[in-house]
Amino acid sequence: MHAVFTATGTAPSDPALWPLRLPSVAATALAAAGVAAVAHRLAGPRSGRPGAGGSGGPGVATGPDDPAGRVALFAGVAYALLPPVQMYAQEGRSYALVAAAVVWATYLMLRERWVAYAVVLVLACWLHEFAVLALPAHAFAARRSRGWRLAAGAVVAALLPLALVSARQAQQQLGWLGRPTWQDWAAYGVLATASLLLARGAARELVRVALPLALLPPGLLLAVSLVHPWYVDRYVLYALAGLALLAGARLATVRGWWVWALVGVLLVPLGFWSAWLRTPESRKDDARAVAAAVSALARPGDAVLFLPSRRREWLLSSPQAYGSLRDLALFRTPAASRSLQGVERTPEEIQAALLDPHVDRVIALLDPAGQPLDGYPAEAVKRQTLVSHFDLCTVTPVRGARVALFARPGTCP
Repeated sequence: MHAVFTATGTAPSDPALWPLRLPSVAATALAAAGVAAVAHRLAGPRSGRPGAGGSGGPGVATGPDDPAGRVALFAGVAYALLPPVQMYAQEGRSYALVAAAVVWATYLMLRERWVAYAVVLVLACWLHEFAVLALPAHAFAARRSRGWRLAAGAVVAALLPLALVSARQAQQQLGWLGRPTWQDWAAYGVLATASLLLARGAARELVRVALPLALLPPGLLLAVSLVHPWYVDRYVLYALAGLALLAGARLATVRGWWVWALVGVLLVPLGFWSAWLRTPESRKDDARAVAAAVSALARPGDAVLFLPSRRREWLLSSPQAYGSLRDLALFRTPAASRSLQGVERTPEEIQAALLDPHVDRVIALLDPAGQPLDGYPAEAVKRQTLVSHFDLCTVTPVRGARVALFARPGTCP
């Protein structure tokens, strides 16, 4: 992203956020094209089975008399229309890039291009380690191919150093996760049911590739999360490529106007959902609204406190609001510490900073009401000191956050 911002002449804090989103948009288009290529390979006259040979690739022309072309077209469009795919096409995060890499690795596997397959899948795993869960899904299609086994071993070996380093950060980065909820299991049940229904009657080779890709990565991560809570659906976004492959195969065989009428009816709520995804209300928080609320509330000399510390991210992209405040808990900035939110002081130092007689007003950035409280000692000290030594003057709710003003007893405006 540093390279993208440099090439476009855009600062990360610039209101024009399109350079931040551009790689995700491009990656989603690339992933949709990859889904179409995989579908064409599997539904064409030659099987997509490794070792089948043939030159049918993504550039093969399609037409009304080309059944494989219809499957490819419907599969690619189905992938692009899925709401989670559209959501992460808009966000400056790695998930769309991971999905594109996994999809094209799947295509390379079908072509038995093992070196390229290993390189692309390693790239996916370096972008997000849980892309490695595509390997068990690919094992079904590879049919114990020696080339695949060597490539899979290379992928695991290349990922191992990163895994060892990131294991030391697991608590900090994933400690906020709980075990899978019933909603997580219900969503997986819907995915599994839809995939199994769509697989009925589809080409055997397509099912062999698509069904494990749709079900195994999220299923394995859910199972692991019963012991180590690591599951978030976006971590395995690429599994939706398997669902799109199955949907494309089924839609290509549809006959009868009433079926297409039903598809049209289903597209109506999908259109509303797609439009809603492009509004601030679709996101868990609104960092710009938080920054605006802070700017409206702040006075010269005010202090700021983030409860919990990871909420510092709300103001890091708005230096005009953050720079005018004293961050009482911050010991080392994100840049100085090479971390996402910086390094905070010890609980004793935070308490001493809050009790400094020169601190009259504190702007506290809080999670929405009803969210669980972090149990870390530093977070507990922040809460206890504010409650015992300050009055709560105002609370301004914004999207996904609360901006509160605390002042010394009897000095609320």
